[in-house]
Amino acid sequence: MLNKKLLSIVLAAGLVSTLPAMASKTMESIKKKGEVSCGVNTALAGFGIAGSDGKWTGFDVDYCRAIAAAALGDANKVRYVPLNASQRFTALQSGEIDVLARNTTWTMSRDTQLGTTFGATNFFDGQGFLVPKSLKVKSAKQLKGATICVQSGTTTEKNLSDYFRMNKMTYKPVVAEDLKIVIANYNEGRCKVFTSDASQLAAIRANDTKQPDDHIILPEIISKEPLGPVTRQGDEAWSKLVTWVHFAMITAEELGVTSANVDQMRSDTNPEIQRLLGQGNNDFGKSIGNDAQWGYRVIKQVGNYGEVFERHVGKKTPLKLDRGQNALWTNGGLQYAPPIR
Repeated sequence: MLNKKLLSIVLAAGLVSTLPAMASKTMESIKKKGEVSCGVNTALAGFGIAGSDGKWTGFDVDYCRAIAAAALGDANKVRYVPLNASQRFTALQSGEIDVLARNTTWTMSRDTQLGTTFGATNFFDGQGFLVPKSLKVKSAKQLKGATICVQSGTTTEKNLSDYFRMNKMTYKPVVAEDLKIVIANYNEGRCKVFTSDASQLAAIRANDTKQPDDHIILPEIISKEPLGPVTRQGDEAWSKLVTWVHFAMITAEELGVTSANVDQMRSDTNPEIQRLLGQGNNDFGKSIGNDAQWGYRVIKQVGNYGEVFERHVGKKTPLKLDRGQNALWTNGGLQYAPPIR
């Protein structure tokens, strides 16, 4: 262990990169079993859902695949573990899963009290309200006394209570733990309003209502919901790998590197692209317990951030989501990656 004087010399000399990479017990376990165990939603179209053939697809699912591509060299080496809101943290804490990629909001209590590590935010969201057009409501301020469907074990419950209290309105919650039951309650008229993250509401309107055009999402966004992969506390090396997979996907979009052109771009002389793809003498994989080609594999096998967004939740999908806050910082959004340097 370096003493303070020696550490100061190392820092001053810029020699930190010569220190050995941190060992990861999670990575050792993953290599031994040959797969990444990834916690996903039980069924949320656009983010994580299994088809009739058993194949999982979605925005969050692609993050599981990207992590497997970096860690094991193959995006298909993933075991998907469907989890509801109340199960997700227990599964992570117990070691049942290696990473949680299930539309999970980063909050202070979750970050400090559950033995978890939140890395980069891969989807900036906010809570909204879904209502039938027949209700003739244009604003959440008109929901006084409404029956509202909400899933238990989520940040949504607390946000709902806070919003109505602040606006001096009453409401009647219709609560269920299982999202499928919450959706059924809404569709069967047990409540007049459905509240959740706006992205989830878009998915539910598009895929779980008989006539999507008969429902609208009200304009108010009543919370901040930074979503992203979560790992167990105590394995910093694994947490850093998961975080930098996201940053690699953002960097690739910013540099114009896609799954279609990544092989051609390996010969590009742009230093940033060379560092991303591990070309020349650039080997930043060592610092996350990996090899030089980790970023290349992520982009080749899964794609950059923009590709993943548009593939599953973008304007040409049933969800029809705008990039909004999830646009790159160069386009007025919040998605920003530290440099690979």
